[in-house]
Amino acid sequence: MSDTPSTPATPSASATPSTPVTPSASSAPPAEAGTGNSGQQQSPATLSYREQHSRATQPQRHQPWPPPPPGRRPPAGPPKWLTDVRPEPPAKIRPATFVAALATALLSALLLGEGLGLNLLVVAVPASLAAYFAAQAAGRRLRPWTLVWAVGGLALLAIPALRDAGWPTFLAGVSALALGSLALHGNRTWAGVFVGSLGILGSIGSGTAWAFRGLRERAEVSRGRWAPMVRTTLVAVVLLVVFGALFASADAAFADLLGGLTPEVSVADGPWRTFLFALGLLGALAAARTAAAPMRWDRLEIRPGRARGRAEWALPLVVLNLLFAAFIAVQLAVLFGGYDKVLSETGLTYAHYARQGFWQLLWATLLVLLVIALALRWAPRGAERDRGLVRSVLGTLCVLTLVVVASALRRMDLYVDAYGLTRLRVSVAAVELWLGLVIVLIMAAGVLGSRWLPRAVAVSAAAAVLAFGLMSPDGLVAEQNVARYRSTEKLDVHYFQDLSADAVPALDTLPEPQRSCALVGIAERLDDRNEPWYATSLGVARAREILEERPLDVDQTECRRLGTYGDGRGLYDEY
Repeated sequence: MSDTPSTPATPSASATPSTPVTPSASSAPPAEAGTGNSGQQQSPATLSYREQHSRATQPQRHQPWPPPPPGRRPPAGPPKWLTDVRPEPPAKIRPATFVAALATALLSALLLGEGLGLNLLVVAVPASLAAYFAAQAAGRRLRPWTLVWAVGGLALLAIPALRDAGWPTFLAGVSALALGSLALHGNRTWAGVFVGSLGILGSIGSGTAWAFRGLRERAEVSRGRWAPMVRTTLVAVVLLVVFGALFASADAAFADLLGGLTPEVSVADGPWRTFLFALGLLGALAAARTAAAPMRWDRLEIRPGRARGRAEWALPLVVLNLLFAAFIAVQLAVLFGGYDKVLSETGLTYAHYARQGFWQLLWATLLVLLVIALALRWAPRGAERDRGLVRSVLGTLCVLTLVVVASALRRMDLYVDAYGLTRLRVSVAAVELWLGLVIVLIMAAGVLGSRWLPRAVAVSAAAAVLAFGLMSPDGLVAEQNVARYRSTEKLDVHYFQDLSADAVPALDTLPEPQRSCALVGIAERLDDRNEPWYATSLGVARAREILEERPLDVDQTECRRLGTYGDGRGLYDEY
């Protein structure tokens, strides 16, 4: 073939392609017909008529897919509720966010291995900074409720630094995690508050993928910036290790100071420290990913039930109110008529009468909350008369429920007077008090509107957990039993062996030999513990100071007589 093609043949009208090709003789490059050289695009002038016709009749790539065959449905997309709550893709992770997450992981590996105390609050600070940097990069603003949740969560993390008891520490840690998740999501509805308090757990996997993807993209763009940073960090670490070791070997006082400030890390702790490092890194990245693009759980739509008629809706609740009123009337008769008559007629003892009704009244309070929720779902909501009926019927039920709460607390008080205070008794009494507070909030919502109610209930729960930890339940148990001993000379020394170091200040006021026999179990556990300063609570520090000032004088025979080792009469602690 010649380099310059001759005048192309003119095809018939029926074979002319839809896009005519008008080559220019001067613009035709030298090329071969057909496929041409590899990597070199051919000019239309160099194509034969058959090749031009084949290209013109081929389907274009941008054409839509053919419809599915009859009887087959197209693949379904994600459900509507998931599309509604799914956020926009998050922005790329910032270097400051990743550095804060690495700091969280490093502090977790170094500080969380020996126990919980001030270290939990220290680890939470860089994790909060990682979330803050991610939210700032996404353009999110700090709102008042976000600040409330964040400050509340950090306040709850102070409980492990103050108290030695494990159960208030556990409640505070779980509540702090829930408040932190709410701070990142910013929800206000019932569904949003409930699901949002656990939403951070769903970002663990996506947070890791988000960080890896962002770091890979940034590393490709700024490859030359990472090497100096890594070299600088390694040089600084080497200098600190070398000169720190030299100074520690040269001066014993500096060695003690350095040993007290730095955690002890051994090769045997490697797997445990690695797990804590991964846990801290995943948690910080999950918090940052949630802050960058939180799920919009407020968009979950919970449709109300079908409105019922006034009589159909109100009749069961009116009957329930009458039952509550009858029970309260009996309680008032017992209160003014005295317990002796009731005990003689029922055959119950003083304490069994008090204990028998508390749990039933606690369940009654919980069921009332469920009844109120279901009643509001199917309540009539047509005219103003309907809303007035709902307020009056449910308001009456709430008032009667508050009287039931007071009756339950009175029964617990009677039982504590008879057999003393225990951990379980103080816990269920605290739950009953909080349920009463929720009833009061529901009554206020009936007057002021219910838009604020979900967040108010969450705040009340967090405040209850915080107050429960600050009042030191083990210390309260010890104080009440010591006061009871002074008036009745009844003391369950064996029960005190399981209390935490928070009970030492109250038990220290007992006379001997009761004091030494009550504290022997706590003192033995404190001797076996050797936590560093960041994993030691204020309660442990106070207990050790008291025991050092007044050492125990344990008489095994006397302690065995008092029931220290489990052979005393105890508190008859059936629950």
